[in-house]
Parts: sequence; C-alpha cells; structure tokens
Amino acid sequence: MTDWSGLAERGAERYRDGEARVAESRDPDARQRQLTRMGNAAYAAGLAAYAAGEPSSAQIWLGRAADRWRESWDDAPPGSWGRPIGAIKARILGADADGAVRESEWALAEGAAEAESPIGRYAAVLALLVLGRDDDARRLADGLRTAEGFPHDVGDALATIAAGDRVGYAEAIESVLRSFETRDEYLEDVPIADTVLVLQALAAVRDVAAELASPLLPF
Repeated sequence: MTDWSGLAERGAERYRDGEARVAESRDPDARQRQLTRMGNAAYAAGLAAYAAGEPSSAQIWLGRAADRWRESWDDAPPGSWGRPIGAIKARILGADADGAVRESEWALAEGAAEAESPIGRYAAVLALLVLGRDDDARRLADGLRTAEGFPHDVGDALATIAAGDRVGYAEAIESVLRSFETRDEYLEDVPIADTVLVLQALAAVRDVAAELASPLLPF
C-alpha cells in the first residue's frame, strides 16, 4: 500500500526547504530553478494529498505549484514550456476552472501555439481545450500525433478529445495509461498517472471520458 499521506508531507517538506533557499537567492537563474523545484514539490504534495483523501489540502498545494511554475517563467531559458503545461495541469486537477483559464490564456499569449517544439504546441493544445477552442486544438493536436520525440498516444488522445471521438479516445487513453504503468520513474516519486487524469478531465467535459481502473489513478 502506498503511504499517500507520507508522500504528501515529503512534498510539503521539500517545498518549505525551497522557500528558505529561494529567499536567499540573488541569482535569477538559480532562483528560477529553485522555483521550479518548489513547483514540482507542491504538485507532488497535491497529488498525494488527493490520493490520501484530503481534497482541500490538495487544492492548496496544486495552486501553489501553478503559482511557482508561473513565477519561474520570466527568468527561465527560452522554450521552457513544461512550466505552462504544469500550471495548466495543476489548475485542472485542482478543480480551479478560473485558474485554468488564466494559465491557458497566459500560455497562448506567450506564443505556445507558434512554438517550434512539440512540447510548446502541447501546451497550446491543452490551453485551447480548456478555453473550448476545440477546432483550433484539433488542428494543432493532429500535428502532435506524428511529431518526432512526442508521445503519439498523447497526441491521439488530445486530437480525439477535440474531435469528440469517444472510440478513438478510449484506445488512445488506454495506451497513455499503459505507458505510465510500465515506467519506473515518476515526478517526485509519486506514482500517479497525472497526464491521464488531466486528459480524462478534459474528455469528461465533452462526454467522451473512458472507464479506466489502475493503482496509478487513486482519485
């Protein structure tokens, strides 16, 4: 059995340690890296808190994760699209609809839809789906289905969500879940298929979510 409460507390401790370090930092690059680590720790604490049956705590920690990732953006290297992606995912999982809209509008304003990298366009697709711009999301997601270096099943899932294709989505999301079930490492060692949960939330809005069961989907 996974000690979810213990994992949540470990993430919280790492976050608090980061607070002390970032307060002492005078170097912008060191500060943005520390803020990113704090975002990771808060996200882990939030996911684990949800799994432990503590939704109020989970929502607080996921909100902190989004805040720290966004705060780190200005001094981050160009193309650090993992931060807007993380912020959008954290708001979705934290059931913060208004926050998800804010992060999505921010990602698009920063040029995610025009990004050269697939990861940047992934940020844009998530943002467009949050904003209900499904036609635009589908056009970008179609490119992700064959983009080199990007998980094609995630691209398939995004495209089928945007198209309202329940059958195609079920096949794609099952593949994404299998990829989590066969990996050895997870963010901050918290064994949760967070991408699956995010995609399921976006699919549910369009009534195409699949029936899934896995130890990696504890909430």
